[in-house]
Amino acid sequence: MTVKPSRGSDLVWHSKDMNGETWFEAQISLLDFTPVKSSDEEKAATIGKLLKNAVRLNSEFLDKWNGFKVETSLQFDQSWGLGSSSTLIYTVAQWAEVNPYLLHFRVSNGSGYDIACAGAEGPIEYRYNDDQLSIAESDFDPKFKDKLFFIYLGNKQNSAEEVNKYFKGSKASKKQIEEISELSEKIALSKSFTKFEEHLNNHEDIIGSILKRDPIKQTSFKDYWGSVKSLGAWGGDFVLATSDQPVKPTMEYFKSKGYTTILPYRELILS
Repeated sequence: MTVKPSRGSDLVWHSKDMNGETWFEAQISLLDFTPVKSSDEEKAATIGKLLKNAVRLNSEFLDKWNGFKVETSLQFDQSWGLGSSSTLIYTVAQWAEVNPYLLHFRVSNGSGYDIACAGAEGPIEYRYNDDQLSIAESDFDPKFKDKLFFIYLGNKQNSAEEVNKYFKGSKASKKQIEEISELSEKIALSKSFTKFEEHLNNHEDIIGSILKRDPIKQTSFKDYWGSVKSLGAWGGDFVLATSDQPVKPTMEYFKSKGYTTILPYRELILS
């Protein structure tokens, strides 16, 4: 995100995709943070809400009564759902010089892990409970990483809506939360590919039982030889697939199912 002063008293916003084409634009009043005009009123209102809450956290932010020109650029397909919303919150927090987690919790009811990822320079372990959060670096770099693949399902989920659904439905018990946390640690520390798959499968089963949804492997990949783990907003966006077979047959399997965006671990993960 780049920010430049401009004439006038409004904020002019342009969002560009990975090809440099504008996919969203808006003019937002800095008097009350309402859209003057925009290509998408809902997105413009979201930005206005974000700016308003940043000002509440730092009264000196945007207090000079001059306009700004803001431009954001994606480095991946905008339909992928790789954290564009959390990155927006994080970058606005940097601009406003406020704590990104305080800003996040003012505008979202998510756990905040994606905010931690937006500022991370490598693998991390994130914990949030009893209004306390902790972030620790992780040395996750398995020897079997060439057996890991990310497949885009073409079904971008709205994370905020999925979180709301969770809070409205049956929530995880304390025991289930402990089991999930324990499995997350086992996944991160796995040295054995077989154990890694076992922990993924157990994690997927517990999440499925909480959300009352069938795991993605049962619904879409019953005949697949490896594990398939839902990521992000469960059931959409990307899945993580494991494979002990060569790259070619692995990719051919998912392509035969109609999924053409298949990214090997090394191509996607920051190391």
